Amino acid sequence: MISFPNCKINIGLNILRRRPDGFHDIETLFCPVDLTDVLEFIPLHRNGNVNLTVSGLAVDCPPDKNLCIKAYELLKTEYNLPPLDVHLHKVIPSGAGLGGGSSDAAFMLNMLSDIFELHLKEDDLCEYASRLGSDCAFFIKNRPMLGFGRGNLFKEINPIPADLEIIIVHPGIHISTAEAYAGVIPAMPTEKLEKLISLPIEDWKDLIINDFEESIIRKYPLIGKLKTKFYEMGAIYASMSGSGSSVYGLFSGAAPSPGAHFPGMFTWKGKMMK
Repeated sequence: MISFPNCKINIGLNILRRRPDGFHDIETLFCPVDLTDVLEFIPLHRNGNVNLTVSGLAVDCPPDKNLCIKAYELLKTEYNLPPLDVHLHKVIPSGAGLGGGSSDAAFMLNMLSDIFELHLKEDDLCEYASRLGSDCAFFIKNRPMLGFGRGNLFKEINPIPADLEIIIVHPGIHISTAEAYAGVIPAMPTEKLEKLISLPIEDWKDLIINDFEESIIRKYPLIGKLKTKFYEMGAIYASMSGSGSSVYGLFSGAAPSPGAHFPGMFTWKGKMMK
């Protein structure tokens, strides 16, 4: 079976408080984007375990630590799954704030449930996904959602305008989640994100922020320059996604070709997913 795990962007990201379990409570708007990896597995009719091969972009962990393998191992503790050959072709950059690894894991859970007729409901899959990573459960739902808790609790929102185009740029800087959180002091925002995203998108620029940006841009000024460049190109909103280092710009109508503006960097242009 083959699937195409997509990435996400965060529109706004507020770090509210540190939790007793060591995680942080956040609020953010998760939006799926049609930049995808390719994930395939084949059941093996012999004794053994799961084998993973990776092609495309480099991943930031050894195969046995990959979230696809962890997803398989998680379900195998409760279900009789056969050994698998898994191939992951990486297109979504790792350590980029786009959730590529989490998406791969969520799609793996869905594929295992479908192929082996585990009959797992969305809530069941979300619960398993939450054990793998804070934003994994979002990719089970895979539609624009307000995220709360540690990123694993959700609320439906009104659709994002369908005519928006997006450009994503990854400058090749790898930022770990631990590094990003080290520069943030949690605080309650003046206005809830849910209220701010209901405003016209033209108003978002001065109101909706990513709490990670200030310290990350101070450490990596190029990220701030990319954000400024998007506004020079006519974006109606631009931000770093998640804990970085990818930066995106939203455009009303057709977005310009990104290649000439960001030479030597990973770029992608497309539509927002509904």
